[in-house]
Amino acid sequence: MINVEVAYALPEQQKIISLQVEEGCSAYDAVVQSGIVNIYPQIDIEHDPMGIFGKAIADPKKHVLKAAQRVEIYRPLIADPKEVRARRAAKAKAEREAQH
Repeated sequence: MINVEVAYALPEQQKIISLQVEEGCSAYDAVVQSGIVNIYPQIDIEHDPMGIFGKAIADPKKHVLKAAQRVEIYRPLIADPKEVRARRAAKAKAEREAQH
């Protein structure tokens, strides 16, 4: 058995569940075993992206966990990061031009 964690975060709160799983357990199976979906029913473990310590994993059903790893379940993005950066840059440019 190995110790792992499953994490999910909302803007106002986060939940980290520690659990013991069999060696060879996949990230997907750890999420199922954690029961986190009972706490956050909006999680779609079949489609929501998952990662390990901030690095996305391509196939949670095939990714074998190592001891002390944390599986993170990611929420869908509300805004495209590229668009947000572009808007921020345009606003900064407009402010600079307005100062001259």
